[in-house]
Amino acid sequence: MLLIVAFGLFVSGVTVWPAVPELNLGLRILEVLGFADSELFRFTTQIRDSLIAIEDQHPSILYGYDWLAFAHIVLAILFAGTARDPVRNRWTIECGLIMCALIPILAGICIPIRQIPGYWFLIDFAFAPAAAVPLVIALRDVRQIERSRSE
Repeated sequence: MLLIVAFGLFVSGVTVWPAVPELNLGLRILEVLGFADSELFRFTTQIRDSLIAIEDQHPSILYGYDWLAFAHIVLAILFAGTARDPVRNRWTIECGLIMCALIPILAGICIPIRQIPGYWFLIDFAFAPAAAVPLVIALRDVRQIERSRSE
């Protein structure tokens, strides 16, 4: 379970760098699916165009993206390492669950401030249960191991 979380974090990290090609792919998929006139298509186009403008005019701002990717990769390493001895590193699992609980709070605060469409909350929120479910299973397993060791 911890390796699933680590893999998800790693993929989230490395996919930061090819953001424009990923957004172009997403736009093509939306077109094929018949969503070319949707608000999601317009918003995704705006994000892609903004990112291209930032890359062209202010590339140093994207250094923050680099650190975002780095943070995800570091967290992936942390959870992969926790998988080696999850009982001893139980706090990492609990910390991951706390982070999952904080996702909707951050999204709820920042989405309106950044003028992001409200439905985006559901997209961001989806990451919380996607990580929390395997973390809860891992924590349950750790507790079972702890109980069996104390008997």
